[in-house]
Amino acid sequence: MKYYPIFLDVKGRDCLVVGGGEVGTRKAMGLYRSGARVRVISKTFSQKLETMSDICLASKSYEPSDLATAFLVFAATDNKDLNQQVREDATARGILCNVADAPDRSDFILPSVVERGDLVCAVSTSGASPALAKKIRKDLEQMLGPEYKDFLLLMANTRKKLLEEGHDPSTHKKIFTALVEKKIPELIAANDQTRIDSVLLELLGSGYEYERLVPQEQ
Repeated sequence: MKYYPIFLDVKGRDCLVVGGGEVGTRKAMGLYRSGARVRVISKTFSQKLETMSDICLASKSYEPSDLATAFLVFAATDNKDLNQQVREDATARGILCNVADAPDRSDFILPSVVERGDLVCAVSTSGASPALAKKIRKDLEQMLGPEYKDFLLLMANTRKKLLEEGHDPSTHKKIFTALVEKKIPELIAANDQTRIDSVLLELLGSGYEYERLVPQEQ
């Protein structure tokens, strides 16, 4: 089966997780990190969830009415019958549902993900081989180090500064293509700020120093 690849904006959306164990915790945390309003329904919760004040925990049995405002739902309990019931209730209401460990009964599946700040790489084998997806994810983690987080911050803040200064947006493509071709991530990894500033001066002129564009956490 082929899946339609999509990056979904769940910021500020009501998302429901039924199940407070290890699997439900992973689903809830992923939604939380993406800015969703997360509610978890379970009789018991993991220690991790118990510490999350920004995630709503409802210690109760699941009821169909719990789906009233849900944008999407994860059925993540260890009870297959309950998971199926959540799935059927969600389908009846036109709500997307993921059933833990049952991609054939889910509206969507979650890929293996590598995150480096704003850079998100998702890998899926359409359920054919999770082991291969995991292997490719690990390869990407080695290829794309933490320097890419700072590089994307550099690119974003450079674009913002250019726009604030009234530069012609039509010329930006050449600038950013050149920045990519200069292999700045490698310079960031080597902590070679002198060479980075030299590249920025060459392409952008003065006022675009690395330490200003990518302020380091104290």
